[in-house]
Amino acid sequence: MRNLFSKLYLFFFKNKGLHNVFFLYFSQKEIIIYMLHSLEFLDIVNDAKSRVKEINVQQAQERIKSGAIMIDVREDNEWHAGHVVGAIHLGRGIIERDIIKAIPEKNKEIILYCGGGFRSALSADNLQKMGYTNVVSMDGGWKAWNDAGGEIE
Repeated sequence: MRNLFSKLYLFFFKNKGLHNVFFLYFSQKEIIIYMLHSLEFLDIVNDAKSRVKEINVQQAQERIKSGAIMIDVREDNEWHAGHVVGAIHLGRGIIERDIIKAIPEKNKEIILYCGGGFRSALSADNLQKMGYTNVVSMDGGWKAWNDAGGEIE
């Protein structure tokens, strides 16, 4: 459904320079307001997502029980406002620099999350380029975790 709205956005707004537009997304259960990001940002996110495995909240919770490490790549202020219990904070701006110190085992299972799944996909793509072989992005990010009633601190 999001791809449909991205295409509609391209069709209606590309030539008008409107890069941050709010629209309504109608699901079976609710109406959600989404903010579209710039087309350039969406292009690099979609490119990264073509190489990154995504998992949902339930899968993430199961993998955490099996020893996976959860990393929050959101900004400092987002982390301080609340985060997944037991998560490590390595913001998108520093994760590539600091990941080797935090998790030197490149085959360790790592789950990345952000606010909605875009920044974590970008980070997961870069970690894969750095040789990490078992890194995934949690689709829906912090919002999905909260909506599912996941443990937070």
